Amino acid sequence: MVSPTTTVVPLLLFLFLTTTTAEIRYTSLRSDPRPIIPLDEFGFTHTGRLELNVTNLSFSSPPPDPTNLGFFLCTRDSWLHVLQQIEDGDVTCALQSDVIKHVYTFTSDSLTSKSLNQFYLQQDADQYTLVFANCLPQIKVTMDVRSAMYNLDGRSRSRDYLSAGITVLPRVYFLFSLVYFTLAAIWISVLYKKRLTVFGIHIFMLAVVVLKALNLLCEAEDKSYIKRTGSAHGWDVLFYIFSFLKGITLFTLIVLIGTGWSFLKPYLQDKEKKVLMIVIPLQVVANIAQVVIDESGPYAQDWVTWKQVFLLVDVICCCAILFPIVWSIKNLREAARTDGKAAVNLMKLTLFRQYYVVVICYIYFTRVVVYALETITSYKYLWTSVVAAELATLAFYVFTGYNFKPEAHNPYFAVDDDEEEAASEQLKLEDEFEL
Repeated sequence: MVSPTTTVVPLLLFLFLTTTTAEIRYTSLRSDPRPIIPLDEFGFTHTGRLELNVTNLSFSSPPPDPTNLGFFLCTRDSWLHVLQQIEDGDVTCALQSDVIKHVYTFTSDSLTSKSLNQFYLQQDADQYTLVFANCLPQIKVTMDVRSAMYNLDGRSRSRDYLSAGITVLPRVYFLFSLVYFTLAAIWISVLYKKRLTVFGIHIFMLAVVVLKALNLLCEAEDKSYIKRTGSAHGWDVLFYIFSFLKGITLFTLIVLIGTGWSFLKPYLQDKEKKVLMIVIPLQVVANIAQVVIDESGPYAQDWVTWKQVFLLVDVICCCAILFPIVWSIKNLREAARTDGKAAVNLMKLTLFRQYYVVVICYIYFTRVVVYALETITSYKYLWTSVVAAELATLAFYVFTGYNFKPEAHNPYFAVDDDEEEAASEQLKLEDEFEL
């Protein structure tokens, strides 16, 4: 039989690392020896439905006790309870527990067929994971699984393939896309009015905003199709393309602003170019990992590995884009001690420090706070973590655009004589204080 140690790791990783997704899921298992195989996760309402279709079913050898093979639904809490039952010796297989929702358990008669079709009504509203249990360690399973989980929507009784906690996301993404298209229009107007003071970086900012708007629009359409049909119908391809371009341009923009390109100098140093050469390929890897995670599903044996690759690469990118800002702060400060005109740059440097702090806060909020919110929030309100992340991103875009807008007297670009004198006095006071 299966020990708690061999069953706890795969399912708990799935339960705690994934967000609730939903669509018609196709899973192919080939000579799979895993005792616990999580297939999909879904937030059911009181009108939940599960359609399970299995074809090409075979085993490496005839199962001595087929009742130790089957499908079930469980919540996070119920699975922890099952593990406790196994540890206490109350049950020897998860399928024997009374706290799970049995979808299908094999019998001697059912083994003669290489396929099965099961329809299951789920009237207990909660977030469930569909799991295949194999409590016979000597048996390897081969099968093709099609799972469709959905809720019936209101009076129309139409199928809603999006989980209860994210069913409003199509509207959320669409509204945010309208906001970004509006921002793009406003930015175009600003660039036209201030065209005499427009730098190349301002055109790049426009591209970032437009790509973000297109990314959200495609994501709204992607989720809308899944909501109605259970499949993205190709919209996920456009979403991945714009997500890839948006990620690269946003990280590149932060690097260019942090180095002072187009503001303080019209060139990049070698080490700053190296950062871009590192960040861009890492973004490619991150997007490939994201596609594998979304398309393969949690049943894949290398799913956890790809999830860790994505998280690691994302953290490395976030750290890498901070180095150019730190280098700029250091270089300008050293130059201010030997060059009298560098007092102007010192004044700008104070403002770049503020941007550095904002970048840190943005990264921390979207990578840590949002993940924590997603973890602790009830499955019914998972959309709130998406809204929080999008609001933080919107605030970051607005802050960046406002502070680096094309304007003759923008303190990031120019400092008048009085400000330069004040900066010089400030530098002298800092030197005296350090002495």
